[in-house]
Amino acid sequence: MRIIELLDAEYGTAPWRPHRDPVAELVLTLLSQNTSDTNSGRAFIRLLDAFPDWPALLDADVRVIERAIRPGGLAPTKAPRLQALLREVWGRCGSFDLSFLREWPLEEARSWLRSLPGVGPKTAACVLLFSLGRPALPVDTHVHRVARRLGLVPERSTAERAHELLEPMLRPEQVYPFHIQLIKHGRRTCTAQRPKCPACPLRKDCPSAAGVFDKGLGRRKATTS
Repeated sequence: MRIIELLDAEYGTAPWRPHRDPVAELVLTLLSQNTSDTNSGRAFIRLLDAFPDWPALLDADVRVIERAIRPGGLAPTKAPRLQALLREVWGRCGSFDLSFLREWPLEEARSWLRSLPGVGPKTAACVLLFSLGRPALPVDTHVHRVARRLGLVPERSTAERAHELLEPMLRPEQVYPFHIQLIKHGRRTCTAQRPKCPACPLRKDCPSAAGVFDKGLGRRKATTS
């Protein structure tokens, strides 16, 4: 709670408003892999412009999908994965309505999403949190880095292990602000290279701020504590 309060004061509060249908979130998260938000957003918009709805992608020429999502990078890899994902959802549900996951127990909904091709813990958590309003914590590169530097998870923990460790630490209403604020903090202050420790609102409680940073985390010796 202290972390959330300090980052709220620094960056402003982040109201939790689920904002996108689950399949759209699945697609956007797949497109966001190994690229920037700007590029993945451009690829997503181009995909929506190229196809009238999700069923239109099921039997589309994969090369057409590839051309549409090219701005997001790795289009030859992502296009067939995207089509396989949508075909699996359609095959299981006979539609693209995943609203039933709002009513399922959280772990059952997470397991169902994780069983889809190409869906890992981060993608499943993004769908649950942003689309379905469920308290699942996505751990992206910023959340992972900040959590390790704060000592919330072991330094050598993988992102997948961090999902398992961090989410149980949070009350349901804390999951969304924790996720959003750690991303903001990782982008603006606790950056991968040359973190701005003297300006960090968490520096008094951060075990990394005054020490010698591990080279593998892109760390350096802080000039002040």
